[in-house]
Amino acid sequence: MLYALCAALSLALLGLDQWVKHYVTVNIPLGEAQPFLPGLVELRTVHNYGAAWSSFSGMRWLLVAVTSVIVIAVAVVLLRRIVRHPLGVAAGFLILSGGVGNIIDRVRLGYVVDMFHLEFWPSYPVFNVADICVVCGAVLAVIYYLWFYEKYDKRGKAHGDADAPSES
Repeated sequence: MLYALCAALSLALLGLDQWVKHYVTVNIPLGEAQPFLPGLVELRTVHNYGAAWSSFSGMRWLLVAVTSVIVIAVAVVLLRRIVRHPLGVAAGFLILSGGVGNIIDRVRLGYVVDMFHLEFWPSYPVFNVADICVVCGAVLAVIYYLWFYEKYDKRGKAHGDADAPSES
C-alpha cells in the first residue's frame, strides 16, 4: 500500500511538473515574469541548459546520462525493496519524480524549463517542481539514512533489532 501511494503521488508530482512547465512556456515569454506569491515568489520563464546554478551548461547528454543512472539506481533500490521505511520510500519516489521530470525536458527540448524565482533572494537560481522534488527527496533521504536506516533496513538485522548485538 505504501509503495502504491508513493508511486501515485510521484506520478501526480511528475504531471504537475510537466503542466507547470507547459503553462509558463505558453503564458510567460522567455525571460519575463509574473507574480505568483507577491513579494516572495514570481513565475519567470527560464531555459536552463545546465544543472544547478547552470553548472555543466551545454552538457545535455552527460546530464541526461548522470540523471538516468541516479534514477535507475533509486528505482532498483525501491523495486528490490531494499528501503522499507516510509520515509526512505517517500524520499526515493520524490527523487524519481523530479529526476524523470527533468530528463523529459532535456531529451525533448534540450534544456530544462525553470520558473520559480525567489524575489527575496534574487541571486538564488530559478527552479521548477522537479527540482523541488529532488531536493525534498534528498533531504528526506539524508534524514532517513541518519536516523532510520540502521534500525529498520540495514541488512543482517531484523526489523526493530538494530540495537541487538551483531553475530560476528
